[in-house]
Amino acid sequence: MARERSSGRSTSSEPQWLTLGEAARYLGVAQSTIRKWSDSGRVRAFYTPGRHRRYRRDDLDTFLESSGPAAGEGPLVLIVDDDEQVREYVRVNLEAEGYNVREAGNAEEGLLAVEESQPDLVLLDVMMPQVDGWQMLQQLQERHGEAVPVVMFSGKADAATADEVAERGARGFIGKPFDPGQLIEKTKQLLSS
Repeated sequence: MARERSSGRSTSSEPQWLTLGEAARYLGVAQSTIRKWSDSGRVRAFYTPGRHRRYRRDDLDTFLESSGPAAGEGPLVLIVDDDEQVREYVRVNLEAEGYNVREAGNAEEGLLAVEESQPDLVLLDVMMPQVDGWQMLQQLQERHGEAVPVVMFSGKADAATADEVAERGARGFIGKPFDPGQLIEKTKQLLSS
């Protein structure tokens, strides 16, 4: 989410240096995401003598203008899982690869997110309360047919579940806990075809 400004410079009433939390809020991402970006050199960070990160507002503005999530150049991936930690883990890894990522904590939120902005891929947990992943997959197919590819994931990773995923029309299956490399490769594979 890019900030609207009348000029490239911040106003004198805004602090020039931001903490990790302030910078994450400014960019509209999780702290873990900006931490990963600064570790990889995508976002410039300075360190205090106590090894705390500080970010210059102008550097964040430059990042937003050139390659931030607001640029919207990467494919949109929707993660639907009731486990917030799993969503964050997947989001951070996909964002680091240049994907735009949206999250939903349940099937209802996921279906609303699809209606608001159709994703290029949905990563969908099988086991969720109320409406489970199978039911959401069926509703997605009823509303959008095969237009929205879905990869299912579950902690129950056996051959029967993988076969059921294929029978129900999902494009892939990944067992939990999953290797981020495997997830990214599956995502790239489906979005390049």
